[in-house]
Amino acid sequence: MLKLKKIFFTILLCSFFQIAYAQNPLLQSGPMVGYSEMKEVMLWVQTKEAASVQINYFEQSQPQQIFKTEIIETEKKSGFTAHLLADQVSPDKKYTYEVLINNKKQVFPYPLEFQTQVLWRYRTNPPTFKFALGSCVYINQPETDRPGKPYGGNYEIFNSIHQQKPDFMLWTGDNIYLREPDWNTWTGIIHRNTNTRSTPEMQPLLASSHNYAIWDDHDFGPNDADRSFTGKKLTTEAFKLFWANLNYGAGDTEGITGSFEWGDCQFFMMDNRYYKAPNDLKVADKPYYGEKQLKWLIDALTYSSATFKFIVSGGQVLNPATVFENYSNYSVERKQLLDAIKLNNISGVIFITGDRHHTELTKIGSMYDLTVSPLTSGAANPRDDENAFRIPGTLVKERNFATIEVKGTKQERILTIRVMDVSGKELWNKDIAAKDLKP
Repeated sequence: MLKLKKIFFTILLCSFFQIAYAQNPLLQSGPMVGYSEMKEVMLWVQTKEAASVQINYFEQSQPQQIFKTEIIETEKKSGFTAHLLADQVSPDKKYTYEVLINNKKQVFPYPLEFQTQVLWRYRTNPPTFKFALGSCVYINQPETDRPGKPYGGNYEIFNSIHQQKPDFMLWTGDNIYLREPDWNTWTGIIHRNTNTRSTPEMQPLLASSHNYAIWDDHDFGPNDADRSFTGKKLTTEAFKLFWANLNYGAGDTEGITGSFEWGDCQFFMMDNRYYKAPNDLKVADKPYYGEKQLKWLIDALTYSSATFKFIVSGGQVLNPATVFENYSNYSVERKQLLDAIKLNNISGVIFITGDRHHTELTKIGSMYDLTVSPLTSGAANPRDDENAFRIPGTLVKERNFATIEVKGTKQERILTIRVMDVSGKELWNKDIAAKDLKP
């Protein structure tokens, strides 16, 4: 009976999308809700051709007072994407919004909503919030896929994430998979980003949960791509077009490095590609994040007063196995970072990683590394003894996602990790108290 209900829901959802696309002939993908701050929120839309785009929005408790973004003219050279700034908002409010293309209101079978962050410091305890996370999104396209069994699948996972109602979604790398026809040209890069972003099952999640992203090799370039990739400036520009993070280039770096806060937590969005040396380079101290980015991270962690400090990176950090592209293959730089965290008495550190096509929770000392992968790509089958610091019972070898809920008083903050399968069934959970994350 449950299986029949899922099939019926999938058919119904597909019907909704067909209706939406028929009613919105100029809409390619989105809308997507980007970053949220107290005084502004960024929204995103992609059209199929050059068009005028505007968003109307109103506070849900005061629908009679309508605010408007500026009108953006989409262009082919920017993938027909539009970033629309909602800058007439107030802290701790929920808003409904409408998308207008060529001054015509678009119709959607799901809610269009966003929120602003809470002004809580010196006033109340930090807010309770929940975010979802995952990595490795492969969307099949037969004409460019490798022959054989399709590598991607179970796109309904995005609806399962949407049903969790996260405040935001953290996309932790390999959010697209550039193929051979894609990565050397602007046309190919825009095509792959557009193809993935247009996935029907993804749209309700994009439209009502805020979205933040980093990349890994497959959104940056070819498999295992590094600093030598000649197209990295193109993929950097495309990443900025298709995502709406709060900032890029922290610490005078190039690439996508950035940071944002939510409640009493800070997220350090790391670029593990732009400065990364080739895997096979025979140099003991070869860079991974690179000198400028690592210096910024250590400084920012030291300065931060956040209860939980989430370092978001494409590849695993704490797993000691020198396999694939784990940070352990860059041992000198890895030691420099972990030593600095300990030396500067930085508390609350949790790494959030992806890449490996399996999920696990690693713990070394007072630090955790939560790896969550894959969303729709093929799952891997790692050796059970590969990671000596894996917490027993946390290894998942199927498509999955996770949520993290942060709650409690300022003195007793605690987070709860829940890992779920494609249907939203919980596979495991774990509580971590802030007081236990002190070096």
